[in-house]
Amino acid sequence: MSSSILNPSVKKRIAVVPGFDPRTQPLVPSGVLRPLSSEALQLDFISHAFKSHVKWEVEPVFTAAFHVDELRLENIVRAAVFFPLVQRADGLHVIFTRRASHLYDHAGQISFPGGRIEVTDADAVAAALRETQEEIGIEPKYIQLIGTQPSFLTSTRFTMKPVIGYVRQGFSIHHNDSEVAEVFEVPLAFLMDPAHHQLRRAELPGGGHRYYFSMTWEAHFIWGATAALVRNFYHYLAAAQSEL
Repeated sequence: MSSSILNPSVKKRIAVVPGFDPRTQPLVPSGVLRPLSSEALQLDFISHAFKSHVKWEVEPVFTAAFHVDELRLENIVRAAVFFPLVQRADGLHVIFTRRASHLYDHAGQISFPGGRIEVTDADAVAAALRETQEEIGIEPKYIQLIGTQPSFLTSTRFTMKPVIGYVRQGFSIHHNDSEVAEVFEVPLAFLMDPAHHQLRRAELPGGGHRYYFSMTWEAHFIWGATAALVRNFYHYLAAAQSEL
């Protein structure tokens, strides 16, 4: 029996949907940026960059959304995601998930493994590692932490703290069907080429508008907060490439 029936104070959760088709919204010019060099896409360079004091700026379209770590916001859900790098024959790849279609939050969307930071988690890193093991079965012993990036405030009032890490060989994927419909990889070189980053503007049903980045890899449409984190990672590596 539904807990909302047993306890009238419990509100029934409503599935969160964007209210527009993210694939069909018009494109907006976002400036011309250069792709990264092959050196900047190597694990050694990325690890060195995160150990250095790189001067950089977050994605300017979402400056306010990326400054939430500095604010004491109320009525938000703090979450952490793992940005997993894995070495393949053609270079580094990034592991993504497609969320199960029955979930309330962001159902069917492409995301990084991750979720809410629970009171039992020591910090955002611990939450990202726990969620990664729960969702796709990668054990923490296979993960080499590299660093973190600024949290991103989503339109659904989640703050997503990205935890960057390298997944050592020997790991295996066992995804949790109740949360994850699919696990797949995208070459980092593709993601770090800004020619593949499309800025879109959506008119919202209740008035106003929303900007978001998107990128398409094969049949996978990456957009919203996940694409924003990818875009921000590009800005960081581009700045490191110029400085180091």
